[in-house]
Amino acid sequence: MATEKTSDKPECAQQALDLLNCVTQSPFDQDKCLHLLNALRECVVSKKVKKFSLAEQGHQEASPTSKKA
Repeated sequence: MATEKTSDKPECAQQALDLLNCVTQSPFDQDKCLHLLNALRECVVSKKVKKFSLAEQGHQEASPTSKKA
């Protein structure tokens, strides 16, 4: 197991970001994304992550009129 400092990043943040970036790539590489999904799942289980949330960006959540379809 790696002993990286994660004080500035939430648990499994890198795995989640890698998966999100994978699904945006064109052409879509399903095998690669599936591998990244499995890596994220393993991290979540091992670190006992219960929930992810995005950092607030200018109080967008507080303004229901800023939602886009």
